[in-house]
Amino acid sequence: MVKTIIIVDDDPGVRYTVKAGIEALDENYQIIPVENGMKCLEFLGNNQIPDLILLDVMMPEMTGWETYDRIKENEAWRKIPIVFLTARTDRIAKDAGDFLAEDYIEKPAKIPELKQRLDNILKK
Repeated sequence: MVKTIIIVDDDPGVRYTVKAGIEALDENYQIIPVENGMKCLEFLGNNQIPDLILLDVMMPEMTGWETYDRIKENEAWRKIPIVFLTARTDRIAKDAGDFLAEDYIEKPAKIPELKQRLDNILKK
């Protein structure tokens, strides 16, 4: 069964690397790249519910924190697991991310380790 993951990141290099890397490791993953929080909400608004969302914290217009809040406010989306994938390494962000999300992964992440962590979350 194919698992669908949205990666929300304003950096096209990160979106490409995660999509190409994860899909090369496992054909049972479909990675859908979107460039910001609004695009993520539009995708979800079209009743396209992924198995997991990988969410950058630092993005223009709508931060990952704001995107997270908007997702969790919606009853239909509330149960989607969210993993923060971010370059923010400060203790406050890490503690908040660990508390709110299923995981908090710092960039740059090695693709095999990232996939393993995603596997663990999706098995729950």
